[in-house]
Amino acid sequence: MTKHTETAGQYPVIPLRTEVQLPGHVGPLEIGREASVRAIEAATRDDNLIVIIPQKNPAVRDPGQRDLHEVGVRAEIVQVVKHSPGRFTCVMRFLERVHIDALVASEPFLVASVTALKPETEATPDAIAATTTKIRDYLLAVVTDAQARDTGKDKDKEGTSPKGELTRAQVSAITDPDKLVDAAAPYLELERDDLTALLVEVDTMKRLERVVPSLERQATVLRLKADIGAELEGESSRTHRERVLRDRMRQIQEELGEQDDNAEIDDLRKKLDDSKMSDEVRAVAKKQLARMSQMASSSPEYNIARTYVENLLEIPWNVITEDRFDVSAARAILEAEHSGLEKVKRRILEFLAVRKLAPNKHGPILLLVGPPGVGKTSLGKSIASALGRKYVRISLGGVRDEAEVRGHRRTYIGALPGRIVAGLKKAGSMNPVFVLDEIDKLAADMRGDPAAAMLEVLDPEQNKDFVDHYVEVPVDLSKVMFICTANQLDTISQPLLDRMEMVELSGYTSVEKLAIAKNHLLPKQLGEHGIGKEQMDLTDEALGEIITSYTREAGVRNLEREIAAVCRGAAVKVAEDATTTITVEKKILEEMLGPPRYVSDHAERKPEIGVITGLAWTPVGGEIMFIETRVYPGKGDVKLTGQMGDVMKESATAAYSWMRSNAARLGIDSDKVANSDLHIHLPQGAIKKDGPSAGVALAVAIVSVFTKRTIRNDVAITGEIDLRGHAMPVGGIKEKVLAAHRAGIKIVFLPERNKKDTLEIPEEVRNQLEFHFMNKIDDCLAITLGEKPTPTDPEPAIPPPTAPSSRGSAEHLPS
Repeated sequence: MTKHTETAGQYPVIPLRTEVQLPGHVGPLEIGREASVRAIEAATRDDNLIVIIPQKNPAVRDPGQRDLHEVGVRAEIVQVVKHSPGRFTCVMRFLERVHIDALVASEPFLVASVTALKPETEATPDAIAATTTKIRDYLLAVVTDAQARDTGKDKDKEGTSPKGELTRAQVSAITDPDKLVDAAAPYLELERDDLTALLVEVDTMKRLERVVPSLERQATVLRLKADIGAELEGESSRTHRERVLRDRMRQIQEELGEQDDNAEIDDLRKKLDDSKMSDEVRAVAKKQLARMSQMASSSPEYNIARTYVENLLEIPWNVITEDRFDVSAARAILEAEHSGLEKVKRRILEFLAVRKLAPNKHGPILLLVGPPGVGKTSLGKSIASALGRKYVRISLGGVRDEAEVRGHRRTYIGALPGRIVAGLKKAGSMNPVFVLDEIDKLAADMRGDPAAAMLEVLDPEQNKDFVDHYVEVPVDLSKVMFICTANQLDTISQPLLDRMEMVELSGYTSVEKLAIAKNHLLPKQLGEHGIGKEQMDLTDEALGEIITSYTREAGVRNLEREIAAVCRGAAVKVAEDATTTITVEKKILEEMLGPPRYVSDHAERKPEIGVITGLAWTPVGGEIMFIETRVYPGKGDVKLTGQMGDVMKESATAAYSWMRSNAARLGIDSDKVANSDLHIHLPQGAIKKDGPSAGVALAVAIVSVFTKRTIRNDVAITGEIDLRGHAMPVGGIKEKVLAAHRAGIKIVFLPERNKKDTLEIPEEVRNQLEFHFMNKIDDCLAITLGEKPTPTDPEPAIPPPTAPSSRGSAEHLPS
């Protein structure tokens, strides 16, 4: 039962969310809520007296009487420090406990009518006195220890103790049991609920009994610290001080209504519980959260740990999109978005069929190899669309750092996961179609070899446990469909190449380019230039002229640029008169695009002695290559010009040796050969040329120049030669034949063992070319070489050794 004295009066009220204050000391309060600020301002205008009341529920922002305890503390405002509008620090002297009779006002701040609290107890005076003496002894020991630590801090100039108000003399002078409890409370590590119980309790004996266990523990700790020694004591004091300061910081933030660090950690913990990550990954993330809870949010380690956990949460663990196994629909998508490329389309449809029958089979790792502009990258997007998967593309061109693939270790500032994990985060699923573009452009330097890091990524037997240096937990890549693209294979390491299934994409034929231009490029450019389909008509004849006379490429990139130029010209006319329909015909192309850039090389030449058309493979597709030979009086030397590589030089030497060993059979005067020098030149001297496939063509040109028989200008030859005159198989047949077709060649000679490779050549190209397959060089001489000229036929002039022609002079090659 509680008895009250006369009503002490009415005072402004400050409700406390998390703190609980007891009488008998002076301390600061952080004021942030608008009503509390108004209460402080009202009190300072009157008598500086105010009542502090703890809330029952800290989460209530605008408490009423039922949200507050019935007992508070009357306090005197000693000093007010204003930090910013609406934020104060008030130093208060906490005077006495009071009973809250009623709240008499709630606006603009709370006002309470209070009476002084007079405690009662049923305990005997002797019991109270004995307990009071015990508490005083414990408190004296605690105060003595605090004073000793304060003295050490003063010597080190580290500041003053937060509890330095009491001295041993002041403790000894306290006779009132309740005041002794209030004085002891700041020295105890009591929770909010324990402090609240001390505040509202009116039974003196019960208040004394509440503080005895804590003081006894404190005294025991002091005895242990004295035994352990000064070093450990200092460490313990520092740890305790940091914890107290951190708790006070947290309390200030809560009082000001600012977000607590724990709320951020709790939010991350909830996201972890809701995620689909494995237990192993979740345990690693929770370990980081536990470390974060022990650190201040301003520390660098806290931000590193938080960023790491956030990156783990962004990885789509066990999120799988459902594959679409409709082969007919996939075929329709591939046909609509890409013309030609039958081999690649067939391989994709085979993959779909196998996945439909065996869903758990590892996805293939395809390597699309071909010249630029043939649709390797866009094909990856079509595959994703056909499968119903997410699409991710990363460019590997120029990547030199292994960390770009595997990520940086978290010890580095600004560390992040590698491109593989970042791609999964971007896709939002663990089974996207992942295009690794330009894998042949990977490079290596002192920072490592990214191609070596790709070995694990592209190995179906290993990538289910891929470990990124930043993430440091296994990431399953086995469900990802990797598609790599490259222009050439020479720069790809053999171990990496062995992990991929290679699919070659050759250049497009003129018919395929025409279809691509009509169905894809032209509609795209019309849309980009704001021209309606009914406003411009580009005829098939004009498109064909653009393909043959304004572009010379395996792909269609330059073709698209030329179509864009036509659209820009048409856009000017449409802008002048929107009702006009522009018809672009072949005869007006020169007006829009300028004169033709390319003319068929064979059309510029006539059958000549010692000049033959060879075929070459390049990373950007096939090309025709002219080989020129001339003889003049000399000592049987051979001069090679035109930036020939070592292999090609050896082929030329082998062809010359074969001709000399068969001179009599070929009708060549051996004495003339011995007294003549041979000059072999390949035009476009600024471009390096190498490889064995020009061997047969070189031999035919050498025979031609020594027999004075012309070579047909509509014939192209490819094939390696040996000293016995055999035509050896070579690579790149499809690209070479397409180049011959683009150049207007009619007859193509191939080694017999390359006959099988012609099956990959489009049927419309095969129908327009005449193929001859040879086992030996002799098989092509009869068709390739014309009749020996009669004496009335003019022979080409043979320049004297002292004045070589500009065509055969290495000093006059184009730069």
